[in-house]
Amino acid sequence: MSAVRIWYQSFIDPELHAPYFERLRHHLSAIAAPDTDYEVAGVRPPDVALHRITEFRCAAQAIDNAIRAEERGFDAVLIGHFQDAGLWEARSAAAVPVIGMGEASMLYSLQLGRSFGLVSIDEVFEPVHREQAERYGLIDRLAGIVTMSTPVADLVAAFDSDAAYARVRETFDRACAPLVAAGAEVIIPAGGLFGLLSAGERDFRAGESVILNPLAVSCKIAEAMASLRRSNGLATSRVNTFRRPPPQAIEEFQAFARADD
Repeated sequence: MSAVRIWYQSFIDPELHAPYFERLRHHLSAIAAPDTDYEVAGVRPPDVALHRITEFRCAAQAIDNAIRAEERGFDAVLIGHFQDAGLWEARSAAAVPVIGMGEASMLYSLQLGRSFGLVSIDEVFEPVHREQAERYGLIDRLAGIVTMSTPVADLVAAFDSDAAYARVRETFDRACAPLVAAGAEVIIPAGGLFGLLSAGERDFRAGESVILNPLAVSCKIAEAMASLRRSNGLATSRVNTFRRPPPQAIEEFQAFARADD
């Protein structure tokens, strides 16, 4: 049987943020299940002007790439962006499983503890994360959301500097304190950048609260869903929420999304 192929969709630029992409590809190769290959893609311009409208623009590229991934024979698509922008639309548009880092991490956290807290990279995402928890039916399990207020550039710089990572880690540790006080049993860094930065941490905790790595969890869930679809055909329900669009809708969306190609 051929290797399982997973499309990893980042929301930053492979050229502008080359240290991150180089480390991401290496890490994915290291943690991938046997006979599993990841292909990493980004967006241009990247998601750095943090706002809902930027999320919307990048989501259009992610949805189009999910369609492309299905056309190219990938077994699953992972949106490696914690805000899950475009997730449900991509899941509707592609026949293969589409996994969102935020959704996968929040759902899995509840197998580790009763409540979870989120550490966001910027306060602009606080209402977005709350809306995610509401959409996924998890708002009653959300202990709180705090922010690191760390620019993307500082996170990317930490890939090349131990001192820079130490500063980011210190900021993260401080941010966790109010979540621990609020009773969060599991704490999730709400972003793939910090997830990759902290990938080498073992038994990662804040006090007694478990720190869940969203990158590791979402990748393993993507692998599991791809394997299940191959082995027994388990696939996304098309009854209502993720009903497949008619061919005309796909064609019109592709024309819109690929206008500059």
